[in-house]
Amino acid sequence: MRRELFKIQVGIVGTGTIARGLAKLISKRKDMEISYILTRRKGHVPDLGVPQKYITQSIQQILEHSDILVVSTGDPIYSTAIIDLAFQYGVKVVTMDADTQVLSGSWLSTRGLLTEAEGDQPGCLAALREEALQMGFTPLVYGNIKGFLNQNPSFEDMIYWAKKQGFTFNSVTSFTDGTKLQIEQALVANAFGASIARRGLIGEETDSLEIGAFNLAKTASAQNKVLSDYIISPTAPPGVFLVGTHHEDLAAGLKTYKMGNGPHYLLYKHTHLCYFEIPKTILKFYHTDKVLIDNGKSPSVSAASIAKQRIEVGTILNKGIGSMEVRGEAMEISEEPNHVPIGLMSNVHFTRSVEPGQVITFDDIEINDSLALTAWKETLLQENNIFRHVG
Repeated sequence: MRRELFKIQVGIVGTGTIARGLAKLISKRKDMEISYILTRRKGHVPDLGVPQKYITQSIQQILEHSDILVVSTGDPIYSTAIIDLAFQYGVKVVTMDADTQVLSGSWLSTRGLLTEAEGDQPGCLAALREEALQMGFTPLVYGNIKGFLNQNPSFEDMIYWAKKQGFTFNSVTSFTDGTKLQIEQALVANAFGASIARRGLIGEETDSLEIGAFNLAKTASAQNKVLSDYIISPTAPPGVFLVGTHHEDLAAGLKTYKMGNGPHYLLYKHTHLCYFEIPKTILKFYHTDKVLIDNGKSPSVSAASIAKQRIEVGTILNKGIGSMEVRGEAMEISEEPNHVPIGLMSNVHFTRSVEPGQVITFDDIEINDSLALTAWKETLLQENNIFRHVG
C-alpha cells in the first residue's frame, strides 16, 4: 500500500503581494500545502490566486491547523500579536516582515521559534553570509542595493507608481523614501552584531557595484567596524552584496579565481526573489529549527521615526511606514533611547509640533498600548537602556 506523502501545513498571515504569491507557489508544491490564510478583510478576497476556502478570519482556526506560520502583513503591531499567539499554540513562525523583527523580534524570539525568511534582502544576506563564512571570508560590509531613493516623494508620484507596480500606496512610498531599506539594514546589523557608520547610513552613490562596495569597506576598515549599509546604483543588480577579507596566504588563490588583489573581496547575489524563496526557509526551519536570521538578543540599532515635514500639534497619524508625514531611519538606540520606532507609528496623536528632519520621541506623541509597545520597552529595559516616558 502506497504511503501518502506528508505535507507541511503552512498557514499564511496576510493577503498582500507576498502572501498571495506564496499561496500560489505553495499550491503547486507536493511537500507542503496551505492550511489557511488569515486576513482582516471582510467577504470575498479578489485576485487571491487560490480558492476562497483557504481564507479565514479566525486566528484559532489557522493556528490549530498549521505546522508553521508565515507572517507578512506590513503591520508590526498586528504581526507581533499574531506571532505571540502562534507561540502559545507551539507553532513555529517564519516572517518576511523586517518591520516586525526590528520592533519586537528580539522579545518574540525569547518566546518561541522565529526566523526571517530568505527572499528579501536581510534573508538573502544571511544566506550569502553563511556561504562566505564557509569559504573562510571574514565579513566587513553587509550591503543592500538600492536603484533609486527620494526621501520625500510627492503624493501624486506615489499614487502613480503604486498603480503601475501593483503595490499599495504605503508599500511603494516605503520603498521610495528608504524606510524599508533602513529597517532591513537595522535588522542585518542586529542579527550579525554589526554597526552602522552613522544615522541614516552612508548610502554610497555609484555607477559601479564594486567601487561602491569597496568604498564602504574602506570606511568600515577606517572606523574599525563591520558595517551594515547600502549603495545607490541604477546599474547594479537588484540583490545584495558582502565585502569581506581573507587570509593573506590564500590571496594568490583568490586572484586566480578572478577575485582581485584584495585585501577586500566582493561577493554578491544578483537577485532577491521574495516569496519564491520562502519555501527554502520553511523546509529548513521546519526540519531543523535553525534560525536563518533574526533581530538578535541584544539589538543596538533601531529604525527611528523622522519627520518629513512639519507636523502640527493635534495631528493624528494613522500609519507611519509609507506615509507622507514620516519615514524610518536606521539609528543607534543609544543615540536617542526615547525615539519612537517607525513600526509603532500607528494611530498616534501628536502632543507637540515637530520639524522636518526631527527624530520623533515618545515625549512628542500619545500612543495606544499594544503588545508591540510592551515588547519594545522590555527589550530596552533588558539592555539597560534609559526609557524615559511613554504616552
